Amino acid sequence: MTNSGSGSLFLGIDLGGTNIKSGVVDEHGVVISSVSIPTEGHRGAEHGVGQICLAGQTAISLAGVDASQIVATGLATPGTMDIPAGMLLEPTNLEGWDHFPIRRRVSELLNLPAVLQNDANAAAYGEYWAGQARHVRSLAFYTLGTGLGGGLIIDDHIIEGEHSHGAELGHVILEMDHGRLCNTGQYGTAEAYVSATALLKRCQQLLECGAETILRPRLAQGEALSPLMMTQAAESGDEFSLGLILEMARYLGAAITSVVHAIDPAMVLLGGAMTFGRHDSPVGRAFLDQVRNEFRRRTFPTLAEKTKIDYASLGGDAGFIGAAGCACLAAKRGRLFNRE
Repeated sequence: MTNSGSGSLFLGIDLGGTNIKSGVVDEHGVVISSVSIPTEGHRGAEHGVGQICLAGQTAISLAGVDASQIVATGLATPGTMDIPAGMLLEPTNLEGWDHFPIRRRVSELLNLPAVLQNDANAAAYGEYWAGQARHVRSLAFYTLGTGLGGGLIIDDHIIEGEHSHGAELGHVILEMDHGRLCNTGQYGTAEAYVSATALLKRCQQLLECGAETILRPRLAQGEALSPLMMTQAAESGDEFSLGLILEMARYLGAAITSVVHAIDPAMVLLGGAMTFGRHDSPVGRAFLDQVRNEFRRRTFPTLAEKTKIDYASLGGDAGFIGAAGCACLAAKRGRLFNRE
């Protein structure tokens, strides 16, 4: 068992289907070093664990510290998983990694106590510990990307749930009958309306129906349809693209309402790869305004007035920072064990 003391350092690792991000972070959430390397997940779990450890060792080296100064490592991975057992179950973007004891293998190879956490939960904790939500006691966090992930933090506790499937905010049901199809095979989930996959599918359907848009010349030249292309078109005055982005914002506002009514958090943050330029873009500002307006329209006056909804601040670093924060939290609670 290891306790964190003054000046403690933690290693955070965020495993993605394409890349692994890692960094050394101090006990206050300050990043000392960071690195990104390819996952090469198609080469199997054992090779992938080697890449994870390479990322971690490189981050330690770049930080200019000895490995003995690292208290523990936090590992954020995509689900599904059994968090108490440290197991990946059937991660959708890591084919062949099923039922793999990833926490134990990382701990063995790095010779450090290891903590496993869902990647969206870790990103949420990063924002809560060291980002936009560091001054509040409760947070609902959404990651907008290919899918719609989420995390809930209440009084320094990550809501993992009894079966490691807590805070699956993308799977709140928005429409019971005739709902859109989600990647999971379910109908009517928030992810089926609020995700890059959903946005592009909706766009393609309307294009096939003859919608007028400045996207058509770029598509005709062979460019692949993407949220970035749609954002650029919306910034150029394309009402079609802006309309679809704002339609998605309305669905997100409705989904947020259900979650806020369940836990009444101080803050709701939006992160991930698809945030439309955030505050720096008129499209990002319009998206956020639409989310807020839909939420205020559907919720109680007190919640409408007091619940802050904004963009997250840590960007793509939230995962490894939050993973390090999870290791720090476990150390403070005396819950670190080598090769558990």
